[in-house]
Amino acid sequence: MSSILEETAGRVRLAPLTVDQYEAMIAQGILAEGEPIELLDGLLVPKDRARAGGAPLTVGPEHQLVVNRLARLMSAFERLGCYLSIQGPLRLPPRDEPEPDAAVIRGVPEDFAARHPGPDEVCSVIEVSDSSLQRDRTTKLRIYAAAGIRQYVIVNLVDRRVEVHEDPAPADGRFRAGPVELTGDAEVRLAAGAGEGVVVRVADLLP
Repeated sequence: MSSILEETAGRVRLAPLTVDQYEAMIAQGILAEGEPIELLDGLLVPKDRARAGGAPLTVGPEHQLVVNRLARLMSAFERLGCYLSIQGPLRLPPRDEPEPDAAVIRGVPEDFAARHPGPDEVCSVIEVSDSSLQRDRTTKLRIYAAAGIRQYVIVNLVDRRVEVHEDPAPADGRFRAGPVELTGDAEVRLAAGAGEGVVVRVADLLP
């Protein structure tokens, strides 16, 4: 039995959602708050935090370990006038509201009691990548670069390294610098605004 996508291939144009429409669906209860989805290119996409080859909606143990290790850096960012958001939404109009594994945001959480952070308030975005590696290197990289996010860091669990992208070219949807690939005792500097950052060893992030 064919699917609707197969039946309409070449004949129907998808109508992507805007960020406003997506947030209205959540506010009206059409989508439940906390559903394991995010808005990418105007489409509702399941979050992928599984181990490579694992069940799609599960969270891989190594993925969770790295997220927990990132969370230990919260106080270091607070001293620099930022906070570390863990798996929270970023509002990137017109058609993207991703929920990265971590993001360094200027200010304090209370600044965003009524809205999600926008691109001008994001210093760095961090994705922990296992089964999601291909998406994080392509679709999400393009989305973050197009939004002008200053730094994009991929904690690559597949190849056991950290990949750093910087200097976005929004019109091209790419980063001019990177990827810089770091392993072992090398240090990664997570941007925190005004030329500051928090330095952490790659070995202290990876399992």
